[in-house]
Amino acid sequence: MLDARMTWVLERDVFANGDCIRDAASEAGHRVVEWSDEWWASSRWPQLDGPVLFHGSLGNAARIPRVVPWKPGAYCDTARFYCSTWYPAAAKWLLQQRWEILPASRFVRDVEAVMERLEAKESVFVRPDSPLKPFAGRVLRRDQVSLAALDHGLYYDDPDLPVVIAPVRQVAREWRYVVAGGQVVAGSGYIADGRTAAPEDPNGRPWEFAVEMAQHIRSPDPVYVLDVCEADTGLRLLELNPFSGADLYRCSGADIVRRVAAIVREAV
Repeated sequence: MLDARMTWVLERDVFANGDCIRDAASEAGHRVVEWSDEWWASSRWPQLDGPVLFHGSLGNAARIPRVVPWKPGAYCDTARFYCSTWYPAAAKWLLQQRWEILPASRFVRDVEAVMERLEAKESVFVRPDSPLKPFAGRVLRRDQVSLAALDHGLYYDDPDLPVVIAPVRQVAREWRYVVAGGQVVAGSGYIADGRTAAPEDPNGRPWEFAVEMAQHIRSPDPVYVLDVCEADTGLRLLELNPFSGADLYRCSGADIVRRVAAIVREAV
């Protein structure tokens, strides 16, 4: 069976919560190969037959499908994960009910006008439009807004990097779900501050909400992750992220491996 020849290329020491795929893939009879960054310098990555899927750092996940002849290689179609791409269709469920997406330099220059339009009082939340996240999302006071405060020159050099600006919202709890073939196949709670995993109940309301989101939102990739949060207005959609570069926290590795292998088998 093609499933038995499935190869997972896994990058070690990337996620604080470990790798839930490794043992599950081995137990399912799949092949596990250790990723090496040295392959970029030599262009001598392994010649792997059959379906191959990477899981590890986001930068490698984005680069592999463009360069390495593995199929599918990675689920990380970055163009479909830009906030500017999927926010409009998901607007009714988003945590952010108002937002603007502007070049960072323009936001810095027009901060007063931007905050007035957003009806933000003293602070705003800012994150990159890009799913590759050249800087971490953060809350900035009006008097803190600058290119330096957005890590310009540290992780990126383009002053016109598109950023999302939104009013600050309070979030109580967060959950991450793996969506494969339009179905929620695994989930985990997490604490964003410290990236700590927490248990999740597949019969709970957050899981049900994630199922609803997966049914209403166009899938950006055959497999992706969907984040849900609890805010003062109830459960909201927080963000979508590429599967191959996502921390899976305490998601069930066995459920992920079984369903993702089936998706890959159909696609390759």
